[in-house]
Amino acid sequence: MTTRRKLIAGNWKMNGLKADGLALAKGLADKLKAGPAPACDLLVCPPFTLIAAVVDAVAGSTLAVGGQDCHAKTSGAHTGDTSPAMLADLGCGYAIVGHSERRTDHAESDAVVKAKATAAQAAGLIAIVCIGETLAQRDAGQTMDINRSQLLGSLPDGATPENTVIAYEPVWAIGTGRVATPAQAQEVHAAIRAELTKKLGGEAAAKMRILYGGSMKPDNARELLALPDVDGGLIGGASLKVADFWGIAESC
Repeated sequence: MTTRRKLIAGNWKMNGLKADGLALAKGLADKLKAGPAPACDLLVCPPFTLIAAVVDAVAGSTLAVGGQDCHAKTSGAHTGDTSPAMLADLGCGYAIVGHSERRTDHAESDAVVKAKATAAQAAGLIAIVCIGETLAQRDAGQTMDINRSQLLGSLPDGATPENTVIAYEPVWAIGTGRVATPAQAQEVHAAIRAELTKKLGGEAAAKMRILYGGSMKPDNARELLALPDVDGGLIGGASLKVADFWGIAESC
């Protein structure tokens, strides 16, 4: 049986000025240094304005830092965008791509997400590729079709367990307080792994981490993280408080 080390990733979204971000990052780094560390990998993805300061604040700890998005090009005339090389240059190890808020707010297609993920990997970053259905799609019985389509359309051709993480985020459960039931979460995660098996082969699929992202909190994390195909969480609101984020990590 393949054991996958869980990943608890905090997506701070568009939250935090310098003082807030530094306090949050330092609080987590201090807990990690004091030990004992939770049995998982920990990652924070601050807004771009805070990445450099956060990387400095967590130096000497095992807390990883990532970007919330990246451009598909390495450089060029793309005002306001950030390339994967720039993220790597700041000390990032990960980049989130295809978050539902990017797909909605910026009309990002699967092809755009795939290009970004491919570029992130080429820059040495681990791409966290997000997929997930809306409430209307779930109610219409399209959950599996939507996630399969987004997965196959967004996954880079060179995806491996070492350079790719999948995040399943039911859009109806992001920031709403609604959470997929354990049965719902496991059903979709298992279906994603089955698709990965067809695409990448059984060994790679068994090693690739699939995160759940949808209102995971300290009080429901243990039950969700105990599911056989849930390999961690992509945490939004609960990642903005040291105690909440640490509580989720301890659930591992």
